[in-house]
Amino acid sequence: MMFQNWIFLPFFLVAYAVYLAVKRTRLKNLWILIVSYVFYGWWNPLFLLLIGYATVFDYIMAALMEAGRRKKLWLTLTVVNNLALLSFFKYGYFVTENINLLLEKMGSSYAVELSGILLPVGISFYVFKSIGYIVDYYRGNVEREKSFVRHAVFVSFFPLLLAGPIERAGNLLPQIRNTPRLTPQDIADGFSLFIVGLFKKVALADCLAVYVDKVYSVPDEYKAPALLLATFAFTWQIYFDFSGYSDMARGVGRLMGFRIMLNFNHPYLAVSIGDFWHRWHISLSTWFRDYLYIPLGGNRGGSFNTYRNLFLTFVISGLWHGAAWTFVIWGALHGLGMVLTRSIERSTIYKEKMPKLIKQILVFIFVSFAWIFFRASNWDDVCLIITRIFSSGLADPMFPLLFVFLIMSVWLYQFAYESPAQRFLNLAPVRITAVIMMIFYLAVCVGSTGQAFIYNQF
Repeated sequence: MMFQNWIFLPFFLVAYAVYLAVKRTRLKNLWILIVSYVFYGWWNPLFLLLIGYATVFDYIMAALMEAGRRKKLWLTLTVVNNLALLSFFKYGYFVTENINLLLEKMGSSYAVELSGILLPVGISFYVFKSIGYIVDYYRGNVEREKSFVRHAVFVSFFPLLLAGPIERAGNLLPQIRNTPRLTPQDIADGFSLFIVGLFKKVALADCLAVYVDKVYSVPDEYKAPALLLATFAFTWQIYFDFSGYSDMARGVGRLMGFRIMLNFNHPYLAVSIGDFWHRWHISLSTWFRDYLYIPLGGNRGGSFNTYRNLFLTFVISGLWHGAAWTFVIWGALHGLGMVLTRSIERSTIYKEKMPKLIKQILVFIFVSFAWIFFRASNWDDVCLIITRIFSSGLADPMFPLLFVFLIMSVWLYQFAYESPAQRFLNLAPVRITAVIMMIFYLAVCVGSTGQAFIYNQF
């Protein structure tokens, strides 16, 4: 079940009506848990066995940790169990393919067989959320959740289940225990957030996907203009797609009274690669910072160790995004970019002398170039696309001008929002007018869509 599918509307209306009726009773969290499992089981009921197992295992390990003995052992078992689940279901094929390739190069006819494994949707998100909780409890940053139902709601809360944000226990668990009072402002903000997210996904991301898929599926049939425009179109497609999901998730949560963390903050206005990662997929970048980069040593131990830890963190982040070497290289590119530009971006010349717009354009070009590795189907396509961008001749890219206008409108809006004009854009009449225009566009110009979110596969 996806937010943009028609089935979600009756599902949520029923779930929401009952939720409002039981919100002040002891049945509230039990109802949220039931709704979350129905929502998740809609994809495949077998997925419920996996999330149920992970939830029970983590709950038991946290209880053993609270007993006061062998805390590090129980922490290690929890982290290993979660990573083992993620590795088996997400990276099983990737590992066996590379083993078979190595065996073939060694002249062996033996091949490892691994078939029939489904990738449970959203597994990367609830596994990381669970690891964050157990590590925070071990560090003493949060209390153990003694109620199994509340713990299960934390793991499976349906707005966040498929593609985040990866909420922290310190923010979400207190709200599960005692949800803040629902106000008319919550309902208005939740509804507008959902509409904005739906517009990003259906009216922008899904439509851009048509052009991107056409070009990237057979890149050898296109020349530089089409490949360039498809790459820039994907740059915006993935932003509209993923931030659209995050907005809808935050909107659904807000309608229920939950304050979900901001996950995107105009990333294509970033003035440095580091600034980009402070704005893009914030819940994941801060997760890697707190649970990988800092435990590796962070910026302690001198420049070499700092750069090593940065690079390793981004390489592992790339692997998290997908079981393919192109994703690893995508992460390595960002890691290398961080290492090479970290000192430059802190210099007085860069910070004070270089025009802000120039810095934004340079970062946007770098990020767009890196997305080629993320979107291309394989390494051969990556090489072909990059080579043709720099060597092939001109040809009509056949890119719809409507989407040039829409993208430029969004970009200009973001520039305006980070200027003194923000005060005007935040006025209630302006926001209401924008939402009404989006609803009108969705109703008149956009048909039904069943295209999954890009990050559902991660």
